[in-house]
Amino acid sequence: MQEVRASRGQGQSPSRTGTLDPSRVTLLVYVLAALELACLFMQSSVMPYLSRRLGLDSVAFGYQQTIFGVLQLLGGPVFGRFADQRGARAAFTLSFLASSALYLLLAAACSPALPGVPLLFASRLPGALMHTLPAAQMAITDLSAPEERPAALGRLGLCFGVGVIFGSLLGGTLSSTCGIQCPVIVALVVNLLGAILSFTCIPTSTKGASARAQAALPGKPKASVFDLKAITCVLLQPGVLPVFLVKVICSFPSGLFMVMFSLISMDFFQLEAAQAGYLMSFFGVLQMVFQGLVIGWLSSHFSEGALLRASVLVFSVVGLAMALMANVFHLCLLAPGLVFSLCALNVVTDSMLTNAVSASDTGTMLGLCASLQPLTRTLGPTLGGLLYHSFGVPVFGHVQFAVNFLVLLVLWRQPVPPKMDKAW
Repeated sequence: MQEVRASRGQGQSPSRTGTLDPSRVTLLVYVLAALELACLFMQSSVMPYLSRRLGLDSVAFGYQQTIFGVLQLLGGPVFGRFADQRGARAAFTLSFLASSALYLLLAAACSPALPGVPLLFASRLPGALMHTLPAAQMAITDLSAPEERPAALGRLGLCFGVGVIFGSLLGGTLSSTCGIQCPVIVALVVNLLGAILSFTCIPTSTKGASARAQAALPGKPKASVFDLKAITCVLLQPGVLPVFLVKVICSFPSGLFMVMFSLISMDFFQLEAAQAGYLMSFFGVLQMVFQGLVIGWLSSHFSEGALLRASVLVFSVVGLAMALMANVFHLCLLAPGLVFSLCALNVVTDSMLTNAVSASDTGTMLGLCASLQPLTRTLGPTLGGLLYHSFGVPVFGHVQFAVNFLVLLVLWRQPVPPKMDKAW
């Protein structure tokens, strides 16, 4: 990483051609991430209504969500190793092409002349390779110094917020005014454009010379992209597994709620597609403010360990309040605390984990982190549906409070990991 930062100081790109300015590459990465996320939320806003139009019930809807989650869960770590070995250009291009294939199949599923249900399930298959956000995180990590990393990763929250706002608004508005197929076609065109920009404008590699040399040491066999042992070894590096487990455990309860949110918004809050889009846009604004601005400021004044404990504490308080939630207004009041916790937890743990591994393994580490959301989508529809139908919406608050309170007690007694004493 020293060579990367040195090249940044000289205004040179870490790409092999050496013709691109790192600041321009970083800006392009942010733009590509925002485009992909906007398309993803356009798709998410119409999926429940498309499933209902095709005659699928909540169980079938959960099945196709689970398929998508399993594929992304399996593909995340492999995609991360692919990004480490093949570079940012190949990673971004592959992700956008996979997304284009998904939206093409989804557009076909919207056609009355074609078998909609099989095409809807088939559209989940390219999800195994749809990992634009981890690719963006890897590129930003490679191009930023460790002390700047929380703020740089936090600015991806602005991209996430833009994606939530414009994707949810466009998805709800276009489906209401132009038909349910319209937002899917728009997403297809945008992703094809993203593939072209990735192939022509993203450098071959964003890693420094030392990272490339480390990955290709003489006499060292090059591990396969599918080498599970090499992927596991990244988790077993000093200081990595405890932080990773905190990330998994604390984010899972809120992830359950978000997985079920499309059904909760229809059944519990009685929202239409456009209204659900407005609510998701509100979440997007909060995401932009907290992750793009607040987390960066806090990271310059407080240690990462303090921010991690604060996020878990707020998670606990919000969970307790969610157990008493009765309408959508209550959710809007709780949204700032929920979004702050999610942003702080994700940014801080991503920064701590990428600082703990070598520069040649940042893509793999971020791929493992990216697999957490698919893990929630895999287990969430079944487990979340069972909890929701058995106990109602308050159970998500009870679970979130209990889990995060226990983690908070452990964190307060946690000894300092050997490689991360400054962070903790």
